[in-house]
Amino acid sequence: MKRVDVCPMTTPEYSGWWTRRINDNIPELNPEDARSREEYLQVVPSELEIINHDFKRRNLEFEKRIELLEEKKIHLRLNAEVQKLEAEKLSKGKKRVEEDLDNLKIEYKKQCLSMKNVGLGKTSE
Repeated sequence: MKRVDVCPMTTPEYSGWWTRRINDNIPELNPEDARSREEYLQVVPSELEIINHDFKRRNLEFEKRIELLEEKKIHLRLNAEVQKLEAEKLSKGKKRVEEDLDNLKIEYKKQCLSMKNVGLGKTSE
């Protein structure tokens, strides 16, 4: 087969194709451009498979987020219960102190009355 020189008015892509062609239209294979059989046989996932994969990935992310939120919720409930118990404990302590104060006031009044009855509370002139 006789090769004809490429016209100088062509694009570089066309010139490259023209120099590689054999048997009128079939370009030679360049070993650098050749792909392995595995690459040719590799299955390209469909749009549905890609969407399904993306859905599963996002679903896993949401499940992890939900687990973290549930864990936080449990901790918050525990904190609320602890604070409630502490508030009840303080309330009981306050009641006990108030009762003790009331008892001291009653005892003080009794002592003042008994001192008055005995005459100890009077000053001499």
